[in-house]
Amino acid sequence: MKPRLLPFRPESAALAPGSRPRPGGIVLGAACAAALAAVPAFGQVATTLNGPPVQVRPYVPEPGLPEITIPQGTPNPFPSDPTSSGPSGDGSGDGGSSGGGGIVASSDALSTMLGTPWGAAAVANAQALGVNPSALAATCVIESGCQNLSGSLVQGAFQMMPATFTAMINAAVAQNSALASQIVAGLAGQMDPATQSIAAAEYLLQGAQYLQNQGIANPTVLDIRAYYNYGPVAGGQIAKADDSVLMSTYLSSAAMQANNISSSETVGQWRAAVTAKIGNAAGQTVMS
Repeated sequence: MKPRLLPFRPESAALAPGSRPRPGGIVLGAACAAALAAVPAFGQVATTLNGPPVQVRPYVPEPGLPEITIPQGTPNPFPSDPTSSGPSGDGSGDGGSSGGGGIVASSDALSTMLGTPWGAAAVANAQALGVNPSALAATCVIESGCQNLSGSLVQGAFQMMPATFTAMINAAVAQNSALASQIVAGLAGQMDPATQSIAAAEYLLQGAQYLQNQGIANPTVLDIRAYYNYGPVAGGQIAKADDSVLMSTYLSSAAMQANNISSSETVGQWRAAVTAKIGNAAGQTVMS
């Protein structure tokens, strides 16, 4: 039933002598207020966001402002890794690595590296040297979060010393001369992530070959980690060590302090910490 509309009465209109104001306007106003109070406020209903936040993509440039470019990164082209790494990284769980059968596939680390402007170039450089791109990606993730960091001694996304960087670049070009065209010359290349990825991939390759000579037939990303971080001697020993052995057996107190390793930390605990950082890349092979 629709409310009856009252005739408009100007405020200045005087009431007739002896008459009283009609209460209909007051009653109608109260009824409307009660009806509105019963209607739910749909604009205040809580919602839950599903999926990633919506990214604003400007498509009409504003006059007087430069055009905005949003880098999108490169989609991960590799198949997903069906394996699941345990704390030791190679699935053996008995200390040391058999070097058996990690696969070349996608990984969380690889997706992180491909999200950088230089990630696709780094993947191509690794493949040119016969290195699993996930092994290279895991290295930049654990070294710098794939950020191009500068420091007094080690620098870049792969955190290499100048002497090591130079030696590995020269060795990579000697192995594959086509890489020379991809390199920023001199030590300036150390702060160019795409260039440094060549040196890092070569270092991983040499490390895998060294571990093969130490009896590990097919070194994994976790096997190679100690070699990359602590050098050949300690790297080879840790790769073959039982989980229960203390890291202090192979590392100096200075090296342990620099890498936040306590005196009571075992090789197994160190392996678990590394695996937690690089995820499903840990059990993949270094060489593709």
